[in-house]
Amino acid sequence: MPFSDFPAVTLAEILTNEELRRHEFPVASEKIFLAHAGVCPLPRRVAEAIRAYASQCTLGDQETLLPAYHQQHSRELAARLLQARPDEIAFVGPTSLALSFISGGLKFEPGDNVLVYREDYPSNVYPWMSLAARGVKVRFLQVRELGRIQPSEVMDQVDEHTRLVALASCHFVAGYRLDLGAIGEALRKRNILFCVDAIQTLGAFPISVEQVDFLAADAHKWLLGPCAAGILFVRKALQEMLQPTAYGWNNVRCPNYVAQETMTFRPDARRYEAGTHNLLGLVGLNAALELLLEIGLDPIAAELLRKRAWLVPALRDKGYAVLQADAPSKNASGIIAFFRPGADLAALHEKLESASIITSLRADRSGQRYIRISPHFYNTDAELDRLLKLL
Repeated sequence: MPFSDFPAVTLAEILTNEELRRHEFPVASEKIFLAHAGVCPLPRRVAEAIRAYASQCTLGDQETLLPAYHQQHSRELAARLLQARPDEIAFVGPTSLALSFISGGLKFEPGDNVLVYREDYPSNVYPWMSLAARGVKVRFLQVRELGRIQPSEVMDQVDEHTRLVALASCHFVAGYRLDLGAIGEALRKRNILFCVDAIQTLGAFPISVEQVDFLAADAHKWLLGPCAAGILFVRKALQEMLQPTAYGWNNVRCPNYVAQETMTFRPDARRYEAGTHNLLGLVGLNAALELLLEIGLDPIAAELLRKRAWLVPALRDKGYAVLQADAPSKNASGIIAFFRPGADLAALHEKLESASIITSLRADRSGQRYIRISPHFYNTDAELDRLLKLL
């Protein structure tokens, strides 16, 4: 049951009908928002769904006012987005929490190691670094360029003691998108688990978990959903192996809310959902998933790559260096980070913001700063041209 009633729209309609675009994405009436790799503004239908449900919640029990099938419908939508099964989907909130559940729920043997990329976003570094306290060796992947990770580099740096590799599907600054299928297939042949932080691609590009064992992504970036309403995927065959690290009435059997002598977990990914859900967040996530699937991930991805194809050379023509400017289309993403040696990028970032153009200011380990832009499918060429003129 939707909590808002919006007519179906297509990508072409949104980009050619300015009134419709501003109705569906109210932020477009106020500013040019190019920071979806950060925290997104909510589409109208997502906000309306949350508002309608919140209004209903003033009249009674919040849980009973949510139709019983709503959560299952959301699982089915998330499963479609990932080409997974609904019983492999859990709703546990932030990406950081989901990844921590994975690192904390796996058993490791003496001598085991994990391979991670230290330049990934901290949410996908710290949960794995914490394993050192349990005697697990944490190894850091070495690559030649920021974020540009090749399958061969991964396989060259694992060994017979590597238990798991944890990587982001796309680097949050460089914008290089990994070949998850190739990496996952090679790791599976070596019996090595593969965990993916997919927050920078889920909602922007099609993703298949066919070769992935664990995946996490919050909704507040490319999914166009609320904060702390994320998705956790755990392959069905591994759910007995990955032990829950949180316990409560929702994931452990308790008939009539009476604690039992033994703990029996739910038989699917709901075993990782210990307590009451973030119901407002899930209502918003549901609306966001419906919107993205309505538009279609293939058209969205094609549109993001089209925008990138003319933005990158235009930025270079203005004298900016663009990270991963030569990335092939299979590795390119909606993230474009650029800089100019000696330029005051903080001042440039403020200049853009004062002109109601919202970008992100980021830096690498050396301290080099970048302006990062991350337009979504609803941003128009006219908006991007305005950015270029101000640069």
